[in-house]
Amino acid sequence: MRFRHPDGSTVHLAYCTNVHPAETLDGVLAQLRDHCEPVRRRLGRDRLGIGLWLARDAARALVTDPSALRTLRTELDRRGLEVVTLNGFPYEGFGAGEVKYRVYKPDWADPERLEHTTALARVLAGLLPDDVTAGSVSTLPLAWRTAQDGGRAETARAALRTLGERLDALQELTGRSVRVGLEPEPGCVVETTGDAIAPLTAIGHDRIGICVDTCHLATSFEDPNTALDALTRAGVPVIKSQLSAALHAEHPHLPEVREALAAFDEPRFLHQTRTATAAGLRGTDDLGAALGADALPDASPWRAHFHVPLHAAPAAPLTSTLPVLKAALTRLVGGPGPLTHHLEVETYTWQALPPALRPRSRPQLTDGIAAELALARDLLTDLGLKELP
Repeated sequence: MRFRHPDGSTVHLAYCTNVHPAETLDGVLAQLRDHCEPVRRRLGRDRLGIGLWLARDAARALVTDPSALRTLRTELDRRGLEVVTLNGFPYEGFGAGEVKYRVYKPDWADPERLEHTTALARVLAGLLPDDVTAGSVSTLPLAWRTAQDGGRAETARAALRTLGERLDALQELTGRSVRVGLEPEPGCVVETTGDAIAPLTAIGHDRIGICVDTCHLATSFEDPNTALDALTRAGVPVIKSQLSAALHAEHPHLPEVREALAAFDEPRFLHQTRTATAAGLRGTDDLGAALGADALPDASPWRAHFHVPLHAAPAAPLTSTLPVLKAALTRLVGGPGPLTHHLEVETYTWQALPPALRPRSRPQLTDGIAAELALARDLLTDLGLKELP
């Protein structure tokens, strides 16, 4: 979906396909048929943006076989879909029964991460619509916090500098500008937007910036305006933003709140949990650990890294951090000029929701994704952006 900002520029809105498990190109093509085109039709749109997640095997097939890339581009056009952004955070296995810590491997100290991200950039340059010259890729925020020492940190920085050089060369070759954004996430070396400033300014390349995920921002209790103002002052570009909402518990000391939270403790993904105290942020790596006796202070609200549907906050006594998303979006695109032109709804946890809340069929999932995009569309038009055909 495209929107005209009052400054005349185009803002793109997509939804991320990592909600649909696929490891191969055939799986990606099936996604377009079974999920993405039905969402477009449900919204009554002639064109819909999708943020593709391409696992290692799919990316390799596309970057090594020009005919495969042409096939994907043809299918996108035929089904009324367009791609300006890729989710390059998960490397493979995101649809597995247990993902947990595996999603942080390989990290930026491993050569595979650089090669995979380079492949994604090359693929994206070939997928961009004819009238679009700029694309974006989101990626792992360096490493999980326990996986990086001084030597690996320098290796990661060197890899990102090499990536910047490759992105420069890609533009010279294709005329397409692809930029990559580190996506801060709780528990990682770069947990917050503030953590991103030092490494990104040290790398010092304008094609390497930040991806602001509003669920992660909220889980770490970051104020959107403070965070985005600091990035602007530091000259760190916001490459893209993922529109998502975290799980919020206002009164975690109450037994009924603990019981409601326990329904979201599931075995597939990590749900890092945080609370803000006078002594600073406290947290656990997963929601189940937070629910253990005395694991976290419970005098203040808790937030868990669980991407809940934007349009359907959990029932009381829980809610979502949708207000944080709204505040961030206002700062991102509500001013005289957008801080980013690429927005991506990213609720990948539909099938990890408590059983009563999960979609039970493809049409129900289609309805849910379309409702999220409709909410995001309304937020953008309320900010003065005009939806384009």
